[in-house]
Amino acid sequence: MDKLYYRPIVQTDALRPKDARVLAGGWGWFASVEVLSRAGSRGEMAAHDLPAPIAARLTAPRAPLAGLVFDRPRIMGILNVTPDSFSDGGRFNTPQRALAQAMAMAAAGADVLDIGGESTRPGAAFVADADEIARTAPVISALRAGGFTGAISVDTRKAAVARAALAAGADLVNDVSALGHDARMATLIAQSGAPVCLMHAQGTPQTMQLAPRYDNVLLDVYDYLEARLTLAETAGIVRNRILVDPGIGFGKTEAHNLTLLRGLSLFHGLGCAVLLGVSRKRFIGSIGGAEVAEDRAPGTLALTLAGLSQGVQMHRVHDVAEVAQGVRLWQAVTIGDRV
Repeated sequence: MDKLYYRPIVQTDALRPKDARVLAGGWGWFASVEVLSRAGSRGEMAAHDLPAPIAARLTAPRAPLAGLVFDRPRIMGILNVTPDSFSDGGRFNTPQRALAQAMAMAAAGADVLDIGGESTRPGAAFVADADEIARTAPVISALRAGGFTGAISVDTRKAAVARAALAAGADLVNDVSALGHDARMATLIAQSGAPVCLMHAQGTPQTMQLAPRYDNVLLDVYDYLEARLTLAETAGIVRNRILVDPGIGFGKTEAHNLTLLRGLSLFHGLGCAVLLGVSRKRFIGSIGGAEVAEDRAPGTLALTLAGLSQGVQMHRVHDVAEVAQGVRLWQAVTIGDRV
């Protein structure tokens, strides 16, 4: 028998039917779902007819992570302390510059800062543990010593780097390999009690954009993340300490990215808060006509708002001020005083 998948048809209108269900305890609701299988769409099902375990996963409020409550959209500001990131490499690779940028992003509306010391752009070179630690831990320490009390994430796939970052004051580990690169990472996360983000990627930064292929990109990514969640739970990581990220641009073509964005609400069925990272991605430039990465803030905002309309809780962006302003306006018009 084909495995079935349930994609909520998310709405945000103030006039909500009495039998509609609230999506993940947030701002969206749904009265029906699309039922999917590997054989194709099976059409709509009323939300009140959902199997109880599926309904529970789709509707349960997401637990707070790193002090953040997901009753409203959250913004993760990207702080790359690398010489070679695709968009801002070399701009913030000293503790002084990084500290200034971090404070600016927090003031502009970032709920959490994501600090990365290894570029994961297509074709990026591998960075040794010691070098990545030297790039990230001092910045985190400087933030805490400077009085920064907000949430800090470390963007790494290496356990040694994550351990040093957590010791320096980080709250969250953002692992683009979903615990697959370093066998020690799952144990570290379980023992530390830190929350973790598990992202889908096909291949490594060196290979991921070499003709990526899927049978069904939406369902393949869902199944991958479901399997990684099972692995994490087996290692002792509680599901309510996990974020999931479909990995836009990581081993995906433009068509793959667009399919995932259209079907984002499916990932709420994993029972975790969802993170979306589309900021300044190449396909934004090719579709929107912005060759230079720094000119892609309008396209980034457009996709962020599309994610909000599907209930996505966390948005990882470079242009914090611009996105935060857009999100505030979206909230004022769409949600109003209901949050």
